[in-house]
Parts: sequence; C-alpha cells; structure tokens
Amino acid sequence: MDWQPDEQGLQQVLQLLKDSQSPNTATQRIVQDKLKQLNQFPDFNNYLIFVLTRLKSEDEPTRSLSGLILKNNVKAHYQSFPPPVADFIKQECLNNIGDASSLIRATIGILITTIASKGELQMWPELLPQLCNLLNSEDYNTCEGAFGALQKICEDSSELLDSDALNRPLNIMIPKFLQFFKHCSPKIRSHAIACVNQFIMDRAQALMDNIDTFIEHLFALAVDDDPEVRKNVCRALVMLLEVRIDRLIPHMHSIIQYMLQRTQDHDENVALEACEFWLTLAEQPICKEVLASHLVQLIPILVNGMKYSEIDIILLKGDVEEDEAVPDSEQDIKPRFHKSRTVTLPHEAERPDGSEDAEDDDDDDALSDWNLRKCSAAALDVLANVFREELLPHLLPLLKGLLFHPEWVVKESGILVLGAIAEGCMQGMVPYLPELIPHLIQCLSDKKALVRSIACWTLSRYAHWVVSQPPDMHLKPLMTELLKRILDGNKRVQEAACSAFATLEEEACTELVPYLSYILDTLVFAFGKYQHKNLLILYDAIGTLADSVGHHLNQPEYIQKLMPPLIQKWNELKDEDKDLFPLLECLSSVATALQSGFLPYCEPVYQRCVTLVQKTLAQAMMYTQHPEQYEAPDKDFMIVALDLLSGLAEGLGGHVEQLVARSNIMTLLFQCMQDSMPEVRQSSFALLGDLTKACFIHVKPCIAEFMPILGTNLNPEFISVCNNATWAIGEICMQMGAEMQPYVQMVLSNLVEIINRPNTPKTLLENTGRLTSPSAIPAITIGRLGYVCPQEVAPMLQQFIRPWCTSLRNIRDNEEKDSAFRGICMMIGVNPGGVVQDFIFFCDAVASWVSPKDDLRDMFYKILHGFKDQVGEENWQQFSEQFPPLLKERLAAFYGV
Repeated sequence: MDWQPDEQGLQQVLQLLKDSQSPNTATQRIVQDKLKQLNQFPDFNNYLIFVLTRLKSEDEPTRSLSGLILKNNVKAHYQSFPPPVADFIKQECLNNIGDASSLIRATIGILITTIASKGELQMWPELLPQLCNLLNSEDYNTCEGAFGALQKICEDSSELLDSDALNRPLNIMIPKFLQFFKHCSPKIRSHAIACVNQFIMDRAQALMDNIDTFIEHLFALAVDDDPEVRKNVCRALVMLLEVRIDRLIPHMHSIIQYMLQRTQDHDENVALEACEFWLTLAEQPICKEVLASHLVQLIPILVNGMKYSEIDIILLKGDVEEDEAVPDSEQDIKPRFHKSRTVTLPHEAERPDGSEDAEDDDDDDALSDWNLRKCSAAALDVLANVFREELLPHLLPLLKGLLFHPEWVVKESGILVLGAIAEGCMQGMVPYLPELIPHLIQCLSDKKALVRSIACWTLSRYAHWVVSQPPDMHLKPLMTELLKRILDGNKRVQEAACSAFATLEEEACTELVPYLSYILDTLVFAFGKYQHKNLLILYDAIGTLADSVGHHLNQPEYIQKLMPPLIQKWNELKDEDKDLFPLLECLSSVATALQSGFLPYCEPVYQRCVTLVQKTLAQAMMYTQHPEQYEAPDKDFMIVALDLLSGLAEGLGGHVEQLVARSNIMTLLFQCMQDSMPEVRQSSFALLGDLTKACFIHVKPCIAEFMPILGTNLNPEFISVCNNATWAIGEICMQMGAEMQPYVQMVLSNLVEIINRPNTPKTLLENTGRLTSPSAIPAITIGRLGYVCPQEVAPMLQQFIRPWCTSLRNIRDNEEKDSAFRGICMMIGVNPGGVVQDFIFFCDAVASWVSPKDDLRDMFYKILHGFKDQVGEENWQQFSEQFPPLLKERLAAFYGV
C-alpha cells in the first residue's frame, strides 16, 4: 500500500514552507527550530517528497523548496533514513522526473544526484538503466527531465561511472548520449553534449573507444542555432585539445577557422568558451606551427574582445568617479593567504629578469568572474610569450588607433593590450617605450577612473624597463603620478595604484631612497583615507617599501612618519581579526628594515605575537581533545605571528634577548616545531634559526630536545620545512662549536642524502624571486657541521664533495659561504683521500671566491699546493689540462698553481 500523508501534518508542513519564504529573520529562526523538531519524525521526509511530486495544486516555488529542504536532509543524514522512507523517495523521484514544470524537474534531478552521491549509485542499481530508458520516451518532459538528472549525475560521479564498481555503465551510456546529438530539441542536444563532456578530461575508456564518432557529431553541430549547444561544442573542443590533440590535428585548420568565428559569437557565453581555445592552444607544442598563419585574423578579434562590455561598465560602476567615502561590503574582500617564511641566503645570484606576477592579469576583481575581456587578455598574454616579436606586426598598427582613441572604452582596451604583451614582447617594444611611457603616465590623470586604473597596471608591467633608464627620464615622473593616484578619489584606482607602486618598489629598490620622505607622506596620508579592502593592499605597499630600501628607512624622521599610524591600527585590531595577517607581514618587513629603530615599538608587538601563538596552540589542543565541542583554530594566526617574531629577531638582533627572557617562547616553539601542519613547522624552524643568531643563551638549554625534531624534519618532500630546518641546524653548529658532536650522527646522513638528490627544485628560496643553486643550504650546513666537528664528518667526504662544490660555486662571497668552506678545508685536512677523485670540482669551487679572507685564502693555497706536490709536476700538468681556460687563469693568478 502506498504511503499517504495525514491531512493535519500536511497543512503543518505547507505552513512551514510558506513561512520559510518570508524575508523576516525572526520568522526564519522559528522555521529553523521547527525544522529541527520535525526532523525527529522519520516520515517527515515523506511529506517533503509528497509536496514536491504529488501536490500539483501548490505553487511551484513552494514545491521546489520542499524538494530542496529534502535534499539538505539527504545530504546531512540519509544514512539514518528508514528503508521504507528511502525507497518511497527514490520511487517518487523516478516516477515524476517528467513533471510538466521545468523547475520541478530540475529539483528532482538535484535530489536524485544527491542520493546517488551518498554512496547510493551502488545501492540503487535500477537508477541508471531507468533514466537511460526514459530518454527514449516520446514525451518531451520525461526525456528532458531524465537527461537533466543524468547530466547532474555525470557531473557529480564521473569517476565512479568509469569504474569497475558499477560494471562500467559508460559502455552503454556514451553511445546512447551520442545518439541524442541529433535530437530535434536544442535543450536535449545540449544535455547530451554536456553529459559526454564530463568524461573528456579523465579520458574515460568508453569515450576513447567512440572518440571519432564524438568528434564527427561535434562538427555536425558546429553551426547549431542554439547558443547553449554551441557553447558545449566549444567546451568539448577545448578539452579535446588538451587530452586528444592527435585526433584534432587533421582538422586543425577548420577548427581554428570555426573558433575564430565563435570567439566573435554574439552570445558572450559562447564567445568566452571559444576564447578559452586560444589559451589552451598556446600551451601545446604545435601552437606556433598551426597558428602562425591565422594571427592576422586572430589578433584583431582578441583585441576587440578586450573592451569592457556595457554590462561590465554597469557592474563596475564605471560612471562613478568618486566613491572613496563609501565603505566596502565585506564580501568584496577576498580571503588572503599568508605565505610562510622561507630562509634565504643573502646576496645570491641576481634576480632573473621578467616579472613573476604575470598571473594577476588586469585588475577588475569586482568582476572576479572570468569574462571575455579577461580571457582575451590572458590569451594575448600567453600568445605573446609564444610568438614574441612576431606578434607585433599584427598589433602595432592597431595599437596606435586604440591608444589615442577619443572614446574612453576603446582607449582603455588599448592600454590593457599594451600591458598584456609586456612580458612576451618586451624586446620588440623597447624602441617604442620612450614615447609610450610618457603617454601612459599622462593617462594616469585621465578623467575616467577605469582608464586611470588600467594605466597603473600597464605601467607596472613595464617597471623593469623604467628603472633601467636614468631616474629623471621616467622613474621620477612615474613615481610622482603614481603617488597621486594612491590618493585618488576612486577606490579601484587607489587599489591599482597601490599594487603598481609595490611592483615599482621591487624593481627600483634603493633608487627610491632619495624620495622616501615624499613616498612616506603619501602612504601615511592614505591610511586616513582608505576603506577596508584597500587598507590591506596599502600594508603590502609599505612592507614592500621596507624590503626594498632596507636600513635606509632607519632615520628618525621616517620612523616618526610611519610608525604611529601602523601602531594605531595594531591597537585597534582584535586578536581574532584576520586583518592582522597583512599588518603583521608588513610590520615584519618594517622591523627587519628599521633594526634598532624598531626598539621603542617592539615590546607590545612581541608580547602580542607570543599571545597569538599561545592562544592558537591552546585552541588546537582543545579541538584535538573535544572535536565535537570546539572549532579547529585558524593556524594562520600562529604562522604569521611566528614570522613576525622572526622579523623582530632578525631586525633587533641581540636586543631581542630581554624579550625572550621574559616570555615562554621557547616552550611554545617546542610545540610548534612538532605541529602537524607543515607551514607551522616551516615558520618555527625559521624563528629557531633567527633566535639562535640573536640570543643563543636561551636556545642552548633546549638543544638536546630540539635536535631530534630537526633531524626528523630533514624530509625533502616538504621542501620549505626541510630547508628551514637545515638552515637552523647550520646556525646552531656555529654557536655550539665542538659541543655539537653528540648530534652530528642525528642529521648528517639525511643531509648527505638531500644534497645528492638529483635536481632539487630550483626555487629552494621561493620568496625572494632569486634563484639559488639547488642545495646551497644543505651544503652550507654540512660545511658548518664539518667546521665544528671535522673528525665526525670527514669520513663521509667522498659521498658529498661533488654536489657540495657544484651547489656552492654560484653563491656570492658571504659569511655563510665562508664558514662552510672553512669546514670543507678542515675535513680535507682530516681525510685528504676523500677529495682526490673529485678534486677538479674543489678547484672550481675555490675559484668562485672573489675575495676570501686572508686566512681562508691560505687554507686554499695549502690544499692546492699540497695536492700538486703529492701528484708531482707532470701529473699536475695532465690534470690541469682538463680545466676550462677561465679556471686555469684564476687558479694561476690567485694561487700560483
């Protein structure tokens, strides 16, 4: 017998559904409590499905809402539905998937896929066969409803459908879907393509077996009248380009012609899908060869797509010029992620040319939705990187017309084009920059805010070139105008100017020192002016300034300008406020730059950091013990606080000693070093290294406990953790001296293994944008271990001497390198045989020194001459024949060998 509702119960449920559509929050709260009560009754869910599928007298929104509440119940506790209830719901769904209303069909489809993804695909064996069967129905609603449900299942459970768990239903489903590509209804054609599209990226076997039919059918739909169908065809071709380019190559010419058409489709959603094709093609090795002859058509299309649409301008409030007094809505503020501190060696190889932040293309975050403008700009950017100067003949004629166009929308798009090609076409653009840069600087004072903001971004993309010219030429005018824009009346311009200025700071470094007073006046004035979102970007600009000019910031007049507003913000923020992240990062840079100049401010800052670490650890402890009562803490608070403590230790040096003495930081550090989260360990080892340098007196008593933890973290799988632990061990060696002896065996074999790993990633030092040779830090620490305990380390010499030499030859002369080389010389003294086979590498590493200290030079001299005397003149001649000419010259000049 079929389940029937109780009339009174039904009225109660309907009343609840009506109330829950009320905008009043008090009513909403009552509804939530009532729902909780009703969920105690097992057959409450029967009422909900009944209203959705049977109660045709009710209005559609109420019926649909009933289904959505049921969906949430399924999500939350389907496992505890009694079997009769679960069966009733499943049966009702399948019987009513062809409801006359498309809203109800869609709701039932959502309900079906939610049940299916609760592990029920296996437990509901008739689901897929029945839905596939319903596709054959003469009734449009039934066919469309079944397809809608199948599309949602394909989206949610694509992997499971292609697995043995279900006997591979795709073998039947994919050929079935392909038949519907030719259906007379566009809605059904669109569903069919969307279903198959779910299986392209995972290269499902059943699709690979039918790949040629699929591609043929797609071509047949190429000129479909329905935009949704065209969009799905474009999406399919973009994905196939990534996973089955072999199948598209024979047709590439016509596919490109088709995509050129579609990128100009009057339906923006189709155009956007088609535009993705160029982005994907640019990543394929064959891009240059297949696309070169089409650039002449493609470039104008992309450039045209880079104009703001009318909708964009409305959404961006493009006609609002002044909005600086309007507070930000909180959902506009993107969550920020803190990047944990990474230890770097000073003065390493120069920054490689080329900005790393090509990713943050163009600055419309208010439209953070991907759109045709952004996609076209990104495509032009990647194509500029593929074709380089070859792109310019197609672009330059267009650019002139755009950049000087009377209509602001067109002019704005021209400035965006110029910024998009900056990275790829820089060489070819150089001859034009002397006249373009002044024009762009002029655009910074355009009357339209959207023109001013894009000019900020584009200028930042050419900052490297600007800084390479004499400062009065472009740097000074650019800086002057950008600082005015930082105080613009429009929030979007403020944001773009602040970000652009941070890029300029990174490029210009100490070139900015003469203008510091003026720069600080502007940044501090902005503090009083900015709304919430831009304040966060302002912190970044101040932190970057401190990183760029370093100790030049340590002047009483600068400190007087900068510190009061920072400390005022610091005092306003509560411990739970995520705005602390960017402020702490900013203060960390400022403390490192100001050094002793930060002393008057350090006590409250230090105390608060310790408190943040303590609070987070306590919360983590409570959560571990009672996960049902407490929330997991946001460990970013602790990471940022540890990093600021590192900044203080580095900036204040020995002055930090009294602060450490009066706090329990070493106990907290002991816990942080054992945290389950790699970023927490990474930051704690950085702090341990900095405290070791600044006030070893407080670290020393903990060494016996700390060393085993450092040893277990020498795991290159977490490269930054491993790196920071390695660095800390090296710093501890330098303080411990011979007392390091009991701990050598704990760490040595791991370090030797790390230094011998083939191609450790290039960016052991991610945060500076400087490249270092792969294992510089492990090499320095091994050298330091050998410096304090040569007897213990020297026997292993042969196992690490070659990678040791190659990883330190590229490091500039500095203290770390000095201590490491003293260590290697002492180890060679103990075990000269360990270096014989790789002596040429040692010679090369010695020659990398520009000006070693006298006593170190003597050590080198003795080893080189000792080796030469040992093997005899004739053998030495043969041996030194292998040297590259430059090496020969240097060794002869410096060491007379």
